[in-house]
Amino acid sequence: MKNRLKQLLHYLTEGLVEREEAVKLTLLSAVAGESIFLYGPPGVGKSLIARRLKHVFSDGKSFEYLMTKFSTPEEIFGPISIKKLKEEDKYERLTEEYLPGANVVFLDEIWKSGPAIQNALLTILNERIYRNGTQEIHVNLHAIIGASNELPPEGESYGPLWDRFLIRYQVHPVKNASAFLKLISGNQNLYTDNIPPDLKISIEELRQWSQMADEVEIPDEVATAIRVIYEKLEEVNNRQTDIPPFQIYDRRWKKIVQLMKVSAVCHGRRAIHLSDVYLAVHCLWNHTSQIPILRKIVSETIREHGYNTAMKLSLLTAEIQRYENEILSETKLKVIDLTDVPRTVRDEFFPLEKCDDLPSATYLKIIDFKALSPGEFQVINFYDQDLKLVYRLQTSLGNRPYTIKVLHNSRTLTLDIQTVKQEVTRYVYKAPHPLVKAYWDEWGEKLEKFIDERFEWLQNNMPRELDDNSEHLFVDESILDLISENYTKTTSRLEQLKLRLEKARFQYSAHTSAEKVL
Repeated sequence: MKNRLKQLLHYLTEGLVEREEAVKLTLLSAVAGESIFLYGPPGVGKSLIARRLKHVFSDGKSFEYLMTKFSTPEEIFGPISIKKLKEEDKYERLTEEYLPGANVVFLDEIWKSGPAIQNALLTILNERIYRNGTQEIHVNLHAIIGASNELPPEGESYGPLWDRFLIRYQVHPVKNASAFLKLISGNQNLYTDNIPPDLKISIEELRQWSQMADEVEIPDEVATAIRVIYEKLEEVNNRQTDIPPFQIYDRRWKKIVQLMKVSAVCHGRRAIHLSDVYLAVHCLWNHTSQIPILRKIVSETIREHGYNTAMKLSLLTAEIQRYENEILSETKLKVIDLTDVPRTVRDEFFPLEKCDDLPSATYLKIIDFKALSPGEFQVINFYDQDLKLVYRLQTSLGNRPYTIKVLHNSRTLTLDIQTVKQEVTRYVYKAPHPLVKAYWDEWGEKLEKFIDERFEWLQNNMPRELDDNSEHLFVDESILDLISENYTKTTSRLEQLKLRLEKARFQYSAHTSAEKVL
C-alpha cells in the first residue's frame, strides 16, 4: 500500500514546484475522509491541487466553486426541481451536478459564503449527509478542500465551520530561485489525468482502509508524546504572550489521533509511529502566528520524549538511585578524624615554627614547598614577617609530614611548618549481613531483568521508518532524524543505567570478606 501511495504522490506532484507537502497532506485528508483548508494568496496552485486530486479516485468527480458574498445555495447544492415542486409539491434540489453529487470538492474563498451555505456545509462535513427537502442524501465525499487568502474573520459565526477543517496548511509562493525558474519555464499541461488506472483508489478500498485504521494501536510512546504536546500547549496558554491562545477541543484531538491511525495504515503498520505525531502540527493552529511555536513544541516532544518516557526510564532511574542509596547507607561508613594540616597565609605562604638558627625565616611559598622532594635539595626563598625575602637556601622535604631540611652554614637544619587541627572525612566499607545481601541480589536481578527487557523491546521494535532506505509519505525526513535521535538517546540512557546497576552490585559484592578503608 505504501508503494502504491508513493507512486500516486509521484504522479500528483509531477510538474508542480514546491507543492509536495500540500499535495501529500491533501491526499492524506482524502484517504482519511477529512477536510483540508489551504491558506494562501491567489495564484499559488490551491485549485490545481484539488483538480488533480480527483484523478486519484476511480470514480473521481469534482465540484469547484468560487464563493462570493452573493453566492446562493442554488449555486452550490443545485437548483430547485420545478417538476418536483409542481407535480409532487416537494421542495427538492437537483444535486447530481453540484456539491452533493461530487466526491472531491473545492470551495475557494470559502469565508465569503453566507449562513445558509455554511449551515448546509456543516452537516455535510460532520455526517456526510445533505438534507434535500424531506430526504437525507448520503454524500459520497472523499475530500472537501477549502481555500482562501484570509483566515475566518474574528467574532463572527465561522467558528463551527473552521473547526471542521482538520488539516490546515499555509501555501506560500515559490521561494527557491531554481524552483522559480522551473516554474516559469515549464510548459506541461498540469490538468490532464496522468495517473494509471491500476493505481486509482476505489470506494471499497477507502472503506477497507477506514476499518483497518480503527484497529491501529496507539503505543505508549505515542500516547506519551500526545499528552506532552497537550500539556505544553496548556502551558503556552497560561503564559501571557502575544500569540493567540490555542483553542483545541476534545473532538479535534480525537480526529487528530484518527488521522495518525490512517497514516499508519498508509505505511502498512498496525500501530501509530512517532513520525505520525508530527501531523498534529497541521491540525492544531488557528492563527499563523502559532505555527512556529507549534512546530517547536511538537519537534522537541518527539526528540526529548517518546521512547524514553514511554519506557518509564525516569521511574527506572529513581529506582536504581534508591538501590544505590540503600547499598551505600549500609556498607559505606563515614569516619571523621582530627589531623594536622598546614596553616596558610594569603593562600600563598606557609608560616614556619620559630627557629633560633634562622630567626628571620618566617614564611615560605606554598608553591615552592610542593615542588620539593625527599633527599633532593633545591634553592627556595624564605621570607620574614613582613614577607620580605631574607634567605635563599638549599632545601628538601623532611622525614616527617610538613617539615623541611635546610642547608645553612654547613649544617642541616629541620624546620617545622605551623599546623592546625582539622577534621578529615574518610569512609570505611563493610560487608553487608548475609540476609541483606540476599535481598539486594534479588532486587538487583529484577532491575537487571527489567533493563534487559527494555533493550530487547527496543531492538525488536525499531521502527521501519528509521531504516536508511525508508521514508515517511506525509512528513519531512528531518522528523525521522529527531526520532532516530530519541531512539539513540533512549538506548544510551539504558546502557548508562545498566552500568550504574552493575557498579552498585559490585559495590557490596566486593566487600563481603573484608573491610576496605579509603
